[in-house]
Amino acid sequence: MQSQSVSEITLAYIGGGSLNWAQVLMADLVHDRTVAGEIRLFDLNLEAAQRNAAIGNRLSEAHGLSIRYTASETIASALTGVDFVVVSILPGSFDDMAKDLELPEAEGIIQAVGDTVGPGGLVRAMRAIPAMAEIAEAIRKYAPKAYVCNLTNPMSVLTGALYAAFPDIRAWGECHEVTKLRHIIAWLANRAEGAIRYGFRDVQVNVLGINHFTWVDHAFVGGRDWLPDYLNFAAENREKGWRAKPLDPNDEFQRYFEDVNRVKFDLASRFGIAAAAGDRHLAEFLPASWYLNHASEWGFGLTPVDWRRRDQAKRREDARLAETANEVPPLRAVSEEALVGQIRALTRGETLVVNANMPNVGQMQGFAPGTVVETNVLFSGHGVRPIHAGRLPAAVEALVKPHAERQNAVLQAVLAGDGVTLEGLFLSDPLVAPLGQDRAAKLFRAMVAATAARLPETLRRLSA
Repeated sequence: MQSQSVSEITLAYIGGGSLNWAQVLMADLVHDRTVAGEIRLFDLNLEAAQRNAAIGNRLSEAHGLSIRYTASETIASALTGVDFVVVSILPGSFDDMAKDLELPEAEGIIQAVGDTVGPGGLVRAMRAIPAMAEIAEAIRKYAPKAYVCNLTNPMSVLTGALYAAFPDIRAWGECHEVTKLRHIIAWLANRAEGAIRYGFRDVQVNVLGINHFTWVDHAFVGGRDWLPDYLNFAAENREKGWRAKPLDPNDEFQRYFEDVNRVKFDLASRFGIAAAAGDRHLAEFLPASWYLNHASEWGFGLTPVDWRRRDQAKRREDARLAETANEVPPLRAVSEEALVGQIRALTRGETLVVNANMPNVGQMQGFAPGTVVETNVLFSGHGVRPIHAGRLPAAVEALVKPHAERQNAVLQAVLAGDGVTLEGLFLSDPLVAPLGQDRAAKLFRAMVAATAARLPETLRRLSA
């Protein structure tokens, strides 16, 4: 039976044809069972949104939920009067993303992901910021009081773009990377207890930094701070790394998305504070000679776009077969995402403290006001409020702050169509700088030319 205490909401999902994140939300809502109402799926590919609406309605009916999914033909019809907005878009296509990786690789620049920093992250931001600003303008017009969750990378600049276009927006950027560290802390606590008593959701960490370059200086579970234990554990396993369960060499997902925590452990041992994100993301913020140029030795993989294409094709075919057979798709396991918990907190008067990305209003010392930083945020019936996190150690701040300042400048330069500044920011990235000015500038123009069709007119001329 469905819970008698149910929140009735309307939610617009921008990018609602997604074969991954939209369906993750559908499954999490089934597992949670405390949300009812309407979810409007909007996508530039209307057919994909219609397919997902059919999948969502079959899931809701099969599991006794009062949630109805509809496909919206316009963003206006999706947004008008909604309580929540989720934004999960692909900036460009996988072909664009392939160029983001292949062109730098031809110059010797390795990227594990290429969606946040480095040459790939900057060019992806050029594609995505104008689109995100347009979405924010539509939210201002049709749903100005809605709560807005951004799931799209590059997380920091795109969450910043929402606020730049609509300063009064009630938005945050949602990322699960810190969960990786919380799992390790829970494992350490369970080992000490001699029993499985804690899951990652029981671990409260104090988060500081920017998206994908996050750090933790306290980690509480079971009534005490486990950070000293973690630092000792990291030092003990620094040379070989560690996982609770070994990687399966035949599992492509694990090969390309998981790691053995060697980068995290090495950074913790060097700086006395826990690096929190996955190794493949952390490595991209640092000089390539540290980790990226020796990725296999450090126990993490480079995520190939070809794998993303094959995975997308498989998901599309599975969805097509389920739709053709009019079948209820298998229910995914509950995810580690925080979105449904955030909706519960905001609509039911519950409280949830979890990491999120928001403009700095004092929660992070040492970073300029308005910089999108990742700290803990309180979600409750009173709204979304960042929690004071403190300040990073000086040596770590010296690594993180230049990236934050570069992201601020990238956002402003894209919105202004300022190509001179964008080229300079491209050249100053730690992964690009070793090329030298001339080669780096040539690479920048080549990357812009490769994705010019996805750029606004003010930025297309940069490839000349």
